[in-house]
Amino acid sequence: MSRSLPDEIDVAVIGAGAAGIAAGRRLAEAGVGSIVLEARDRVGGRAWTVVDRAPHPLDMGCAWLHSASRNPWTAIAEAGGFAIDRTDPAWGTQAGGTLFAPGEIEAYRAELDSFFGRLAETAAAPGPDRPASDLVDPAGRWTPLIEAINSYINGTSLAETSIHDFDAYEDTEENWRLPAGYGTLVAAHAAGLPIVTGCPVTRVDHSGPRIRLETPRGTLTCRAAIVTVPTPMLASGQIAFFPALPDHQTAAAGLPLGVADKVFLSILDPAALPAGHVFGAKDRAGTGSYHLGRFGWPIVEAYFGGPFARDLERAGPDAAAAFALDELAGLFGADIRKVLQPVAVTAWAQDPFAGGSYSIALPGRAADRARLAAPVDDRLFFAGEATHGSAYSTAHGAYWSGRRAAEEALAAVGRDSGRPSGGGA
Repeated sequence: MSRSLPDEIDVAVIGAGAAGIAAGRRLAEAGVGSIVLEARDRVGGRAWTVVDRAPHPLDMGCAWLHSASRNPWTAIAEAGGFAIDRTDPAWGTQAGGTLFAPGEIEAYRAELDSFFGRLAETAAAPGPDRPASDLVDPAGRWTPLIEAINSYINGTSLAETSIHDFDAYEDTEENWRLPAGYGTLVAAHAAGLPIVTGCPVTRVDHSGPRIRLETPRGTLTCRAAIVTVPTPMLASGQIAFFPALPDHQTAAAGLPLGVADKVFLSILDPAALPAGHVFGAKDRAGTGSYHLGRFGWPIVEAYFGGPFARDLERAGPDAAAAFALDELAGLFGADIRKVLQPVAVTAWAQDPFAGGSYSIALPGRAADRARLAAPVDDRLFFAGEATHGSAYSTAHGAYWSGRRAAEEALAAVGRDSGRPSGGGA
């Protein structure tokens, strides 16, 4: 990635996650002078694959090609020669153990389907938005597990989940995976783009005829800027805007990032565990979702969400792995500890350039996605998964939003200028 910072450019993109890369790619296709500024020392943002902690790639962030047949990353993967695993996920099943009595899995899934039905009916009915917790019986037999499922999907509690926003999500229920890693794919899509890493933007001054972006590497001026950073960075003022943008800051605050964290465990004896999926518990929201032997590899991928994931982060770097081992020992016996070795743990809420995993709309704040996406003075544009109304929380929603913001910027500085757009004035 480029390490030099020009004095001026036509369009600057702030953030090299999935949205920023998509925006940068579209600007490059149009021949517009552009640059992507990334605070981290790597690209991809919350799409991050590591290859040095286990014999196989580990997706620390997004991992599933959701709505895969219409997900643009699927076509990008196919064009790039990436292998795609089209096996249906084992969510909602229990491979081995004695956690569920005969018929209980079916009963749980029936209640979960009923919950989703109530959610759709309530969202379609007249009236104000409500929290999803209104749609469950607090004393219901399967309410704790439904609460856990919501924490995996939305990264938060039912009480903080907007019914209108939850219902707005569009899903083909096709979920595929990339053995090479989703983060690997997103990073590959950035190849050749003018990206400066280790370059956080601290201030956006749009008071004059040109926008001034202040960074530790110096100041860059541009005709238009596309902001793709996660909502906590906007809500907290981590990036300062002058003049201030109170509407966007308020919208970002209504779209905080939920938390979904992972623990990866190496299986030293692959015969010791069945392949498939298990829940750690059925009677509490604070439990893990475990994929055993994914891709046929000797790896357990443990998944924790919502307030419980935040609690595990606060408890320290070893807490999540210890909890995962305790739950798996409860399912498969104490001897299982001897064949499981922690190799990687995430802590997205503590990441200074994320502050969480993916956006949620608080009850009553579903309309904030459109507010956050609104341009300012036809030269400041906003993208990122939080700005997409029906594919939020996903890498494909981020991609679509980045392309949309790039088109807005092109209309403002390229196509409207009536001349080829270069890298200078």
